Amino acid sequence: MFERQKTGSVLCSSCGQLVGVNDEECFHCGRRNPSMWGFGGALRALGRDMGFIKLVIGASIVLYIAALALDPSGIRSGGMSLFAPSVPAMFLLGASGGMPAFEYGRWWTFLSAGWLHWGVIHIGFNMMWVRSLGTPTAEIYGAGRMIIIYTVAGIVGFLFSSLAYWYAPFIPILGPLLGLLRLGGGEITAGASAPIFGLLGALLYYGRRSGSGAVSREMVSYAVFLGIMGFIIPGVDNQAHLGGFVGGYVAAKFLDPLEPERGDHLLIAVICIALTALSIVASIVTGLKFFPT
Repeated sequence: MFERQKTGSVLCSSCGQLVGVNDEECFHCGRRNPSMWGFGGALRALGRDMGFIKLVIGASIVLYIAALALDPSGIRSGGMSLFAPSVPAMFLLGASGGMPAFEYGRWWTFLSAGWLHWGVIHIGFNMMWVRSLGTPTAEIYGAGRMIIIYTVAGIVGFLFSSLAYWYAPFIPILGPLLGLLRLGGGEITAGASAPIFGLLGALLYYGRRSGSGAVSREMVSYAVFLGIMGFIIPGVDNQAHLGGFVGGYVAAKFLDPLEPERGDHLLIAVICIALTALSIVASIVTGLKFFPT
């Protein structure tokens, strides 16, 4: 499946135009190494996102099942928390927040927490948005830059949440809705919503950068809708959402969507995925001594 093509023509991995497999630069869009060392065709077979969306969905489901299996007696249900894994199981697999980051020094959980979820509704809702927003982001930015944006947004989101919990745990309530507007960050937090808001931020930046008012308005409407839901639904980490949005928007500015994707973007994306996998391994290895047996 991943056989390297050494002769003939291929489609440029950025603009999709025909180029020679050994061309150093795409004549159409200027991308360096447009054939991706001859593996471009095989990678394009995975889809425009190069399989990342399927990886997120598949790995999130596996980790969710693992969290349930690790502590069956701790599974909780009630309200939005339908079949929610226990806190010890989520801590072991790499949940983030003020407690893991500041009390235990598990800073790598800023990478791992975006792949963990607190229940069936939580994971189902988030995976729907990953698919809905990940595909257009990959179409616009390319798979490599989309993965970078996703990763950066998750890191910044959980950093925001952890800092808010540790240094400002009781930011004033903005309204009387049963105390649901608390913005103090999370003691222990997880979920793909931080990187999802990052994808929103990246698409909003593209709309403004390209002058597409339709894209900008659609992303603003999504952000407002999800923001309102975050204030209404109990237990939502709004600081992670805010941080994810900021991280995605800023990352998009550095990864100009109107410029062709470069080969080093894909290399950085691979590093992001590898570091995320290592963060989950590190969480398990260092967390076993805290896990009740």
